[in-house]
Amino acid sequence: MEFLKRARRRPSESIAELRGVVADIIGDVRAEGDAALFRYNEKFDGAARRALRLSRAEIERALRAVSEDEIGDMKRAAKNIRDFAQAQFDEACRPLSFSPAPGVTLGHRAIPVRACCCYVPGGNYPLYSTALMLAVPAKVAGVPRVAACSPPVKGTSEIHPKTVAAMELAGVDEIYAVGGAQAIAAFSYGTAQIAPVDLIAGPGNAYVSEAKRQCYGQVGIDFVAGPSEVLIIADRTADPDVVAADILAQSEHDRLASGILVTTSRDLGESVISSVERQLSSLETAEVARASWEDFGEVIIAASMEEAADTANERAPEHLEVQTEDCEAVAEKLYNYGSLFLGAFSAEVFGDYASGTNHTLPTMGAARYAGGVWAGTFLKICTSQKLDRAAMNAMAPLVSRMAAGEGLAAHARAAGLRMEKWGL
Repeated sequence: MEFLKRARRRPSESIAELRGVVADIIGDVRAEGDAALFRYNEKFDGAARRALRLSRAEIERALRAVSEDEIGDMKRAAKNIRDFAQAQFDEACRPLSFSPAPGVTLGHRAIPVRACCCYVPGGNYPLYSTALMLAVPAKVAGVPRVAACSPPVKGTSEIHPKTVAAMELAGVDEIYAVGGAQAIAAFSYGTAQIAPVDLIAGPGNAYVSEAKRQCYGQVGIDFVAGPSEVLIIADRTADPDVVAADILAQSEHDRLASGILVTTSRDLGESVISSVERQLSSLETAEVARASWEDFGEVIIAASMEEAADTANERAPEHLEVQTEDCEAVAEKLYNYGSLFLGAFSAEVFGDYASGTNHTLPTMGAARYAGGVWAGTFLKICTSQKLDRAAMNAMAPLVSRMAAGEGLAAHARAAGLRMEKWGL
């Protein structure tokens, strides 16, 4: 394996400072409630509002501010997301009834959490697609109370109207104009205006991710996400301009994002580097995309497609594209990724917006043990059992012996007493 371009090491010296700042914010919200949210809204976003939940009038005003064409696009994307989320739910979350022995009935149900918060980043852009990606699966899962929050547009007291429109179209029940670590704390512990939830899902900046990490346990989370990333496996048949465009699409997210090419063709690798530079010259978001590419972009030459697949599995990227002559054969070798895109026609950006798969995915290697957001993110698989009298009598001696073997006399007695009372 050879690097035509290598990423620099990600900064780590400020992690302790970040954790301290976030801990202070969480502490303030727990101690002061809404007053802390007001203060941080003003400090970070210049927002002076005091009613954090958007009124019906504000939602209607936002809907009027978005064009009919944009509303139509959101509805089309939401339908694809909803249809796929429903198909996943129907396939994977059926009730189960199973009998391992006569008279024993075991089962499970997929039970939705009672309340969730969908965190939709604001940052530099109105990332309204994330509202669809989070709230639609939550609704498919049957969550009774779906709240959502997003930071106000800087210097105003309002969430971007496109984000509000997407939240409304996705079926969000409550919308709040608050973001950052303070929002995570508020939905974890509750304030006068914000009732706490059972689970928080959604991406965010380093402060949001750290707040989710620190609040986990008080509240459930989807996962802790880092900077966005794409890894592309390609051979000599790939189009260098298309590969470069996909790298830049990822790079423009933020300065810490990474676009990685792993290829068996040196010529392709060199051509992609040249194409990235050409495309940057006319890209409106070039300032961010160039910084990301220069710092964290990589081009790796693999000796074989097997080595390319091994590299991808080791990195466990958020998005994994395969642009090769036989992408299906390569796909059989892959097992660590957030979402997989096979063939040059299957652009990662399609998954970002409208194809139907979810774009809220594990990053920074977390795809080794976690998948992306889906309806199941908002569900608990809860088991049940029922034994008849004969099954109880058959089971009790086994359980009593095992409990006694562990020295747990009350456990053994709980089984033995049933035999005494209801033995056959």
